[in-house]
Amino acid sequence: MTYFAAKRKLKIEGLLMWPFVALGRLCGHVFSLSTTHDVFLFFPNGDIGGSPQVNIDLTNCIRDKKPLIIFSKKPNNNEFREKYNIDGVRVLDIHRYIDHKWLHFINFFYRGLLATWINKRPTAVVFGGESIFFYKMLPHLKLSVHTVELCHLPTWLPYSIGFIDLIDCRAFSTQKLKEDVEAQYRDNHLAEAYFKKLYFFDNAIDIPPYKEVVNEKLQVYFIGRGAAQKRVHLIAAIAERIHQKALAVQFNFVGDVDKVIDISKYPYCNFFGNIKDQQKMKKVYEDADVLLMTSSHEGLPIVVMQMMAHGKVVVSTAVNGIPDYIHHLQNGLLLHATEEGSIIEEGIAAIELLLNDTVLRKQLGERSREKAIKKFSREAFCREYRRLLNL
Repeated sequence: MTYFAAKRKLKIEGLLMWPFVALGRLCGHVFSLSTTHDVFLFFPNGDIGGSPQVNIDLTNCIRDKKPLIIFSKKPNNNEFREKYNIDGVRVLDIHRYIDHKWLHFINFFYRGLLATWINKRPTAVVFGGESIFFYKMLPHLKLSVHTVELCHLPTWLPYSIGFIDLIDCRAFSTQKLKEDVEAQYRDNHLAEAYFKKLYFFDNAIDIPPYKEVVNEKLQVYFIGRGAAQKRVHLIAAIAERIHQKALAVQFNFVGDVDKVIDISKYPYCNFFGNIKDQQKMKKVYEDADVLLMTSSHEGLPIVVMQMMAHGKVVVSTAVNGIPDYIHHLQNGLLLHATEEGSIIEEGIAAIELLLNDTVLRKQLGERSREKAIKKFSREAFCREYRRLLNL
Protein backbone atom coordinates (compact mmCIF):
# COMPACT_ATOMS: atom_id res chain seq x y z
CA MET A 1 0.00 0.00 0.00
CA THR A 2 1.28 3.48 -0.86
CA TYR A 3 1.59 6.30 1.67
CA PHE A 4 -1.33 8.25 0.20
CA ALA A 5 -3.61 5.21 -0.11
CA ALA A 6 -2.91 4.32 3.51
CA LYS A 7 -3.76 7.88 4.62
CA ARG A 8 -7.09 7.78 2.75
CA LYS A 9 -7.94 4.45 4.36
CA LEU A 10 -7.27 5.85 7.83
CA LYS A 11 -9.55 8.82 7.24
CA ILE A 12 -12.43 6.56 6.24
CA GLU A 13 -11.87 4.31 9.25
CA GLY A 14 -11.80 7.35 11.54
CA LEU A 15 -15.22 8.50 10.34
CA LEU A 16 -16.77 5.07 10.87
CA MET A 17 -15.46 4.53 14.40
CA TRP A 18 -15.81 8.02 15.89
CA PRO A 19 -19.03 7.41 17.94
CA PHE A 20 -17.40 4.52 19.83
CA VAL A 21 -14.12 6.39 20.28
CA ALA A 22 -16.05 9.42 21.57
CA LEU A 23 -17.82 7.22 24.14
CA GLY A 24 -14.44 5.87 25.26
CA ARG A 25 -13.09 9.41 25.61
CA LEU A 26 -16.07 10.36 27.75
CA CYS A 27 -15.50 7.37 30.03
CA GLY A 28 -11.81 8.27 30.22
CA HIS A 29 -12.76 11.60 31.76
CA VAL A 30 -15.31 10.08 34.15
CA PHE A 31 -13.17 7.12 35.25
CA SER A 32 -9.51 7.79 35.99
CA LEU A 33 -6.66 5.28 35.74
CA SER A 34 -5.97 4.03 39.26
CA THR A 35 -2.18 4.43 38.91
CA THR A 36 -0.08 7.31 37.57
CA HIS A 37 2.17 6.82 34.54
CA ASP A 38 3.99 8.95 32.00
CA VAL A 39 5.37 6.08 29.90
CA PHE A 40 2.98 3.70 28.11
CA LEU A 41 4.35 0.55 26.46
CA PHE A 42 2.16 -1.20 23.89
CA PHE A 43 3.17 -4.86 23.54
CA PRO A 44 1.16 -7.72 21.95
CA ASN A 45 1.22 -10.26 24.81
CA GLY A 46 3.41 -12.41 27.04
CA ASP A 47 4.31 -15.02 24.43
CA ILE A 48 7.80 -16.46 24.18
CA GLY A 49 10.08 -15.14 21.44
CA GLY A 50 12.96 -12.89 20.43
CA SER A 51 11.06 -9.63 19.93
CA PRO A 52 9.19 -10.09 23.26
CA GLN A 53 12.56 -10.50 24.97
CA VAL A 54 13.63 -7.16 23.51
CA ASN A 55 10.44 -5.62 24.92
CA ILE A 56 11.32 -7.07 28.32
CA ASP A 57 14.89 -5.75 28.10
CA LEU A 58 13.65 -2.28 27.22
CA THR A 59 11.15 -2.33 30.11
CA ASN A 60 13.95 -3.19 32.51
CA CYS A 61 15.98 -0.26 31.14
CA ILE A 62 13.23 2.21 32.11
CA ARG A 63 11.76 0.50 35.16
CA ASP A 64 12.61 3.59 37.23
CA LYS A 65 10.01 5.52 35.19
CA LYS A 66 7.25 3.12 36.36
CA PRO A 67 5.79 2.47 32.88
CA LEU A 68 2.38 0.96 32.13
CA ILE A 69 2.42 -2.03 29.76
CA ILE A 70 -0.71 -2.61 27.65
CA PHE A 71 -1.18 -6.12 26.23
CA SER A 72 -3.70 -6.22 23.38
CA LYS A 73 -3.43 -9.56 21.56
CA LYS A 74 -4.58 -13.02 22.62
CA PRO A 75 -1.48 -15.02 23.64
CA ASN A 76 -0.59 -18.34 22.06
CA ASN A 77 1.38 -19.64 25.05
CA ASN A 78 2.04 -16.69 27.43
CA GLU A 79 5.29 -18.35 28.50
CA PHE A 80 7.15 -15.05 28.92
CA ARG A 81 4.36 -13.42 30.92
CA GLU A 82 6.11 -13.72 34.28
CA LYS A 83 9.14 -11.83 32.92
CA TYR A 84 7.02 -8.68 32.80
CA ASN A 85 6.47 -8.81 36.56
CA ILE A 86 9.05 -6.09 37.17
CA ASP A 87 9.16 -3.90 40.28
CA GLY A 88 7.46 -0.57 39.58
CA VAL A 89 5.90 -1.75 36.31
CA ARG A 90 2.14 -2.28 35.91
CA VAL A 91 0.65 -4.58 33.26
CA LEU A 92 -2.83 -3.92 31.86
CA ASP A 93 -3.96 -6.89 29.75
CA ILE A 94 -7.02 -5.91 27.69
CA HIS A 95 -6.83 -8.54 24.96
CA ARG A 96 -9.95 -10.34 26.22
CA TYR A 97 -11.94 -7.19 25.55
CA ILE A 98 -10.51 -5.88 22.30
CA ASP A 99 -9.18 -8.89 20.36
CA HIS A 100 -12.55 -9.93 18.88
CA LYS A 101 -13.26 -9.06 15.26
CA TRP A 102 -17.01 -9.54 15.67
CA LEU A 103 -17.01 -7.09 18.61
CA HIS A 104 -14.63 -4.59 17.11
CA PHE A 105 -16.59 -1.61 18.40
CA ILE A 106 -15.19 -2.45 21.86
CA ASN A 107 -11.71 -2.04 20.39
CA PHE A 108 -12.74 1.43 19.20
CA PHE A 109 -14.06 2.27 22.67
CA TYR A 110 -10.74 1.34 24.30
CA ARG A 111 -8.83 3.52 21.86
CA GLY A 112 -10.77 6.52 23.11
CA LEU A 113 -10.49 5.47 26.77
CA LEU A 114 -6.71 4.88 26.71
CA ALA A 115 -6.07 7.97 24.59
CA THR A 116 -7.82 10.14 27.18
CA TRP A 117 -5.72 8.70 30.01
CA ILE A 118 -2.53 9.21 28.00
CA ASN A 119 -3.42 12.69 26.77
CA LYS A 120 -3.97 13.88 30.34
CA ARG A 121 -0.25 13.38 31.07
CA PRO A 122 1.72 16.49 30.03
CA THR A 123 4.95 14.54 29.33
CA ALA A 124 3.44 11.30 28.02
CA VAL A 125 5.61 8.88 26.06
CA VAL A 126 4.08 6.04 24.03
CA PHE A 127 6.17 3.14 22.75
CA GLY A 128 5.08 0.34 20.40
CA GLY A 129 6.96 -2.94 20.27
CA GLU A 130 5.55 -5.08 17.42
CA SER A 131 1.99 -4.12 18.49
CA ILE A 132 -0.74 -3.47 15.92
CA PHE A 133 -2.84 -1.80 18.62
CA PHE A 134 -0.06 0.78 19.02
CA TYR A 135 -0.71 1.95 15.45
CA LYS A 136 -4.47 1.95 16.08
CA MET A 137 -3.96 4.25 19.06
CA LEU A 138 -1.83 6.85 17.28
CA PRO A 139 -4.60 8.88 15.55
CA HIS A 140 -6.26 9.50 18.93
CA LEU A 141 -3.22 10.89 20.74
CA LYS A 142 -2.33 14.56 21.06
CA LEU A 143 0.57 15.70 18.90
CA SER A 144 2.48 16.59 22.07
CA VAL A 145 2.65 12.91 23.05
CA HIS A 146 6.11 11.57 22.20
CA THR A 147 5.68 8.37 20.14
CA VAL A 148 8.35 5.76 19.39
CA GLU A 149 8.12 2.53 17.39
CA LEU A 150 10.43 -0.50 17.39
CA CYS A 151 10.26 -2.78 14.36
CA HIS A 152 12.00 -6.14 13.91
CA LEU A 153 10.46 -7.46 10.68
CA PRO A 154 9.17 -6.04 7.36
CA THR A 155 5.76 -7.71 7.78
CA TRP A 156 3.82 -4.57 8.68
CA LEU A 157 5.68 -1.98 6.62
CA PRO A 158 2.93 -1.65 3.96
CA TYR A 159 0.44 -1.01 6.78
CA SER A 160 2.51 1.16 9.14
CA ILE A 161 3.43 3.68 6.43
CA GLY A 162 0.02 5.28 6.94
CA PHE A 163 0.99 6.26 10.50
CA ILE A 164 4.45 7.73 9.97
CA ASP A 165 3.20 11.32 10.39
CA LEU A 166 2.16 10.35 13.92
CA ILE A 167 5.41 8.61 14.95
CA ASP A 168 8.27 10.77 16.22
CA CYS A 169 10.97 8.08 16.11
CA ARG A 170 11.10 4.74 14.30
CA ALA A 171 13.75 2.31 15.56
CA PHE A 172 14.83 -0.88 13.76
CA SER A 173 16.72 -3.84 15.16
CA THR A 174 18.63 -4.47 11.91
CA GLN A 175 20.34 -2.10 9.49
CA LYS A 176 18.76 -3.98 6.57
CA LEU A 177 15.23 -3.23 7.82
CA LYS A 178 16.05 0.46 8.17
CA GLU A 179 17.34 0.44 4.60
CA ASP A 180 14.11 -1.26 3.44
CA VAL A 181 12.09 1.57 5.00
CA GLU A 182 14.33 4.18 3.40
CA ALA A 183 13.68 2.51 0.02
CA GLN A 184 9.94 2.50 0.77
CA TYR A 185 10.08 6.24 1.52
CA ARG A 186 11.95 6.94 -1.70
CA ASP A 187 9.38 4.96 -3.69
CA ASN A 188 6.66 7.14 -2.15
CA HIS A 189 8.63 10.37 -2.80
CA LEU A 190 8.58 11.39 0.86
CA ALA A 191 10.40 14.41 2.24
CA GLU A 192 13.81 14.26 3.92
CA ALA A 193 12.21 15.00 7.29
CA TYR A 194 10.75 11.48 7.37
CA PHE A 195 14.19 9.90 6.89
CA LYS A 196 15.55 11.78 9.91
CA LYS A 197 13.11 9.93 12.17
CA LEU A 198 14.71 6.54 11.41
CA TYR A 199 17.17 4.87 13.80
CA PHE A 200 19.01 1.57 14.00
CA PHE A 201 20.08 -0.01 17.30
CA ASP A 202 21.43 -3.45 18.01
CA ASN A 203 19.58 -5.51 20.59
CA ALA A 204 21.35 -6.41 23.83
CA ILE A 205 22.37 -9.53 25.71
CA ASP A 206 24.62 -10.40 28.63
CA ILE A 207 27.92 -11.72 27.28
CA PRO A 208 28.71 -15.01 29.07
CA PRO A 209 32.20 -16.27 29.89
CA TYR A 210 33.59 -18.52 27.19
CA LYS A 211 33.27 -22.24 27.85
CA GLU A 212 34.72 -24.72 25.38
CA VAL A 213 32.90 -28.03 24.96
CA VAL A 214 33.90 -31.23 23.18
CA ASN A 215 30.96 -33.35 22.07
CA GLU A 216 31.12 -36.90 20.76
CA LYS A 217 28.52 -35.93 18.20
CA LEU A 218 28.13 -32.56 16.51
CA GLN A 219 25.25 -30.93 18.40
CA VAL A 220 23.03 -29.01 15.97
CA TYR A 221 20.17 -26.95 17.40
CA PHE A 222 17.09 -25.21 16.12
CA ILE A 223 15.75 -22.77 18.71
CA GLY A 224 12.59 -20.83 17.95
CA ARG A 225 8.85 -20.72 17.54
CA GLY A 226 6.82 -23.17 15.52
CA ALA A 227 5.94 -20.43 13.04
CA ALA A 228 5.59 -20.72 9.27
CA GLN A 229 8.45 -18.28 8.59
CA LYS A 230 10.92 -20.55 10.45
CA ARG A 231 10.38 -23.40 7.95
CA VAL A 232 11.17 -26.04 10.56
CA HIS A 233 10.23 -28.76 8.08
CA LEU A 234 13.43 -27.94 6.15
CA ILE A 235 15.56 -28.52 9.24
CA ALA A 236 13.71 -31.77 9.87
CA ALA A 237 14.45 -32.81 6.26
CA ILE A 238 18.15 -31.99 6.74
CA ALA A 239 18.16 -34.03 9.96
CA GLU A 240 16.57 -36.97 8.15
CA ARG A 241 19.17 -36.94 5.38
CA ILE A 242 22.06 -36.64 7.86
CA HIS A 243 20.59 -39.56 9.84
CA GLN A 244 20.37 -41.67 6.68
CA LYS A 245 24.08 -41.03 6.11
CA ALA A 246 24.80 -42.28 9.66
CA LEU A 247 26.92 -39.22 10.43
CA ALA A 248 27.94 -38.32 13.99
CA VAL A 249 25.45 -35.48 14.28
CA GLN A 250 22.67 -34.98 16.84
CA PHE A 251 19.77 -32.67 15.92
CA ASN A 252 17.95 -30.88 18.75
CA PHE A 253 14.81 -28.73 18.63
CA VAL A 254 13.86 -26.16 21.26
CA GLY A 255 10.44 -24.54 20.87
CA ASP A 256 6.88 -25.52 20.02
CA VAL A 257 7.85 -27.17 16.74
CA ASP A 258 5.19 -29.85 17.21
CA LYS A 259 2.84 -27.23 15.75
CA VAL A 260 4.46 -27.49 12.34
CA ILE A 261 6.02 -30.97 12.10
CA ASP A 262 5.05 -34.44 13.32
CA ILE A 263 7.83 -35.03 15.84
CA SER A 264 6.98 -38.75 16.07
CA LYS A 265 8.53 -39.18 12.62
CA TYR A 266 11.95 -38.12 13.90
CA PRO A 267 12.84 -40.45 16.81
CA TYR A 268 16.55 -39.80 16.25
CA CYS A 269 16.10 -36.09 17.15
CA ASN A 270 15.70 -34.51 20.58
CA PHE A 271 12.64 -32.31 21.15
CA PHE A 272 12.70 -30.14 24.27
CA GLY A 273 9.62 -27.98 23.71
CA ASN A 274 9.62 -24.43 25.07
CA ILE A 275 12.22 -23.87 27.77
CA LYS A 276 11.38 -21.07 30.20
CA ASP A 277 14.07 -21.80 32.79
CA GLN A 278 17.06 -19.53 32.13
CA GLN A 279 19.57 -21.99 33.57
CA LYS A 280 18.34 -24.72 31.24
CA MET A 281 18.63 -22.37 28.27
CA LYS A 282 22.11 -21.40 29.39
CA LYS A 283 23.07 -25.09 29.31
CA VAL A 284 21.57 -25.43 25.81
CA TYR A 285 23.76 -22.60 24.53
CA GLU A 286 26.83 -24.03 26.26
CA ASP A 287 26.29 -27.58 24.94
CA ALA A 288 25.52 -26.61 21.34
CA ASP A 289 28.00 -26.64 18.48
CA VAL A 290 25.79 -25.20 15.73
CA LEU A 291 22.61 -23.16 15.38
CA LEU A 292 20.72 -24.03 12.19
CA MET A 293 18.04 -21.71 10.79
CA THR A 294 16.17 -21.94 7.49
CA SER A 295 13.80 -18.98 7.92
CA SER A 296 12.13 -17.24 4.98
CA HIS A 297 12.60 -13.89 6.76
CA GLU A 298 14.20 -12.75 10.00
CA GLY A 299 15.25 -9.66 11.90
CA LEU A 300 18.12 -10.46 14.21
CA PRO A 301 16.83 -13.20 16.54
CA ILE A 302 18.04 -13.16 20.13
CA VAL A 303 19.03 -16.80 19.68
CA VAL A 304 21.53 -15.78 16.98
CA MET A 305 23.01 -13.18 19.32
CA GLN A 306 23.24 -15.73 22.13
CA MET A 307 24.91 -18.35 19.96
CA MET A 308 27.40 -15.78 18.70
CA ALA A 309 28.16 -14.66 22.26
CA HIS A 310 28.73 -18.29 23.32
CA GLY A 311 31.18 -18.80 20.45
CA LYS A 312 29.01 -21.18 18.44
CA VAL A 313 28.61 -21.42 14.66
CA VAL A 314 25.45 -19.99 13.12
CA VAL A 315 24.25 -21.57 9.87
CA SER A 316 21.35 -19.61 8.40
CA THR A 317 19.55 -18.65 5.24
CA ALA A 318 20.87 -15.30 4.01
CA VAL A 319 17.67 -13.35 4.67
CA ASN A 320 16.95 -9.80 5.86
CA GLY A 321 19.33 -8.73 8.64
CA ILE A 322 21.20 -12.03 9.06
CA PRO A 323 24.03 -11.23 6.56
CA ASP A 324 24.73 -8.01 8.49
CA TYR A 325 26.02 -10.17 11.35
CA ILE A 326 26.88 -13.57 9.87
CA HIS A 327 29.46 -13.46 7.08
CA HIS A 328 29.97 -16.60 5.06
CA LEU A 329 33.12 -18.53 6.01
CA GLN A 330 34.24 -15.62 8.23
CA ASN A 331 32.14 -16.06 11.36
CA GLY A 332 29.44 -18.48 10.20
CA LEU A 333 27.85 -20.09 7.15
CA LEU A 334 25.08 -18.67 4.98
CA LEU A 335 22.64 -20.64 2.84
CA HIS A 336 22.04 -18.55 -0.28
CA ALA A 337 19.54 -20.84 -2.03
CA THR A 338 15.90 -19.73 -2.19
CA GLU A 339 14.21 -22.94 -3.40
CA GLU A 340 13.44 -25.33 -0.56
CA GLY A 341 15.11 -28.37 -2.09
CA SER A 342 18.31 -26.41 -2.65
CA ILE A 343 18.21 -25.02 0.89
CA ILE A 344 18.13 -28.60 2.18
CA GLU A 345 21.14 -29.55 0.04
CA GLU A 346 23.11 -26.48 1.14
CA GLY A 347 22.19 -27.16 4.76
CA ILE A 348 23.47 -30.74 4.54
CA ALA A 349 26.73 -29.57 2.96
CA ALA A 350 27.20 -26.95 5.69
CA ILE A 351 26.68 -29.47 8.50
CA GLU A 352 29.06 -31.96 6.88
CA LEU A 353 31.70 -29.22 6.49
CA LEU A 354 31.50 -28.32 10.17
CA LEU A 355 31.55 -31.96 11.20
CA ASN A 356 34.70 -32.71 9.21
CA ASP A 357 36.64 -29.47 9.76
CA THR A 358 36.94 -28.89 13.51
CA VAL A 359 39.56 -26.14 13.03
CA LEU A 360 37.21 -24.11 10.83
CA ARG A 361 34.36 -24.71 13.28
CA LYS A 362 36.39 -23.30 16.15
CA GLN A 363 37.60 -20.30 14.13
CA LEU A 364 34.08 -19.38 13.03
CA GLY A 365 32.81 -19.60 16.60
CA GLU A 366 35.65 -17.46 18.00
CA ARG A 367 35.14 -14.73 15.40
CA SER A 368 31.41 -14.77 16.03
CA ARG A 369 31.98 -14.25 19.75
CA GLU A 370 34.33 -11.34 19.08
CA LYS A 371 31.65 -9.66 16.99
CA ALA A 372 29.01 -10.20 19.68
CA ILE A 373 31.19 -8.60 22.37
CA LYS A 374 31.61 -5.47 20.22
CA LYS A 375 27.99 -5.09 19.17
CA PHE A 376 25.60 -6.31 21.85
CA SER A 377 26.41 -4.20 24.91
CA ARG A 378 23.47 -3.87 27.30
CA GLU A 379 24.68 -0.47 28.50
CA ALA A 380 24.61 0.95 24.97
CA PHE A 381 21.14 -0.52 24.37
CA CYS A 382 19.66 1.17 27.46
CA ARG A 383 21.41 4.46 26.77
CA GLU A 384 20.17 4.70 23.18
CA TYR A 385 16.56 3.80 23.95
CA ARG A 386 16.33 6.13 26.94
CA ARG A 387 17.56 8.91 24.68
CA LEU A 388 15.02 8.00 21.99
CA LEU A 389 12.22 8.01 24.59
CA ASN A 390 13.32 11.38 25.99
CA LEU A 391 13.89 9.82 29.44
